[in-house]
Amino acid sequence: MELRVLGYFLAVAREGSISGAANVLHLSQPTLSRQLKDMEDELGKQLFIRGSKKIELTDEGRILKNRAEEIIALVEKTENEISVSDEHISGDVFIGAGETVGVRYLTKAAKRVRDVYPDIRFHIISGDRTDVAERLDSGLVDFGLVFGSVDETKYESIQIPNSDVWGVLMRRDCPLAEKPEIAPKDLYTLPLIVSRQADKTGVVKRLLGRSGDNLNIVATCNLIFNGALMVQDGLGYALCLESIINPSQNSELCFIPLTNALIEEMHVIWKKDNVFSKAAKVFVEEFQS
Repeated sequence: MELRVLGYFLAVAREGSISGAANVLHLSQPTLSRQLKDMEDELGKQLFIRGSKKIELTDEGRILKNRAEEIIALVEKTENEISVSDEHISGDVFIGAGETVGVRYLTKAAKRVRDVYPDIRFHIISGDRTDVAERLDSGLVDFGLVFGSVDETKYESIQIPNSDVWGVLMRRDCPLAEKPEIAPKDLYTLPLIVSRQADKTGVVKRLLGRSGDNLNIVATCNLIFNGALMVQDGLGYALCLESIINPSQNSELCFIPLTNALIEEMHVIWKKDNVFSKAAKVFVEEFQS
């Protein structure tokens, strides 16, 4: 499967029609249709449902679209890293991170780097630990900022001088909002909102002494901003880290720590034996110093 044809496929998926994609790509419609048909024959799967006005992706087409976007992004990232001259340090540094004030450790390092190398650009891609690890493993990001322990067989890491405390985000008009701390038993029957990661990795059981199957989990999310909206609308109580969302005194939400709250350490991680671009190498040397 050629990268050029993957680009054609993405153009059709984006434009929603052969004619629209052909105009963007400066190809004739028959040529583009033939390339797409050859791709479907090669894969042995139908990728498009061809309607009278608009083309839609099949399930297999949606899978290919996600993978094709990752492949094209990785190729472009690699080309940019290799094409940088030896005399001039520039380029892009990609960081995967969750919602945490710990990101400021990296942004301050990024500022120091740009003071010396103004042509280096930084890109922070938000996601939970699962998202960050997947992007790191596939080479789409250079570094990840994660909570908790690190798989030392796969990653190099440094612990940063930040940590966070687990607790509960709730409405201020809830009875529990009057408590200085929340005991796990206080939550056993309440509707809970937890992160996708915490539910899958056993953090919920470590915090509350019960697995998700024995709790009233009404919703999951991968970014707490959406979880906060659920709390605000009365859907439930969100189990989260304090620094991720810190309500003001005027907010209708409040954060109460758990009794004997688990404190999560933060680490910057990168793949073992990774060959960095010049820009990424400058950056890792800066925040390690």
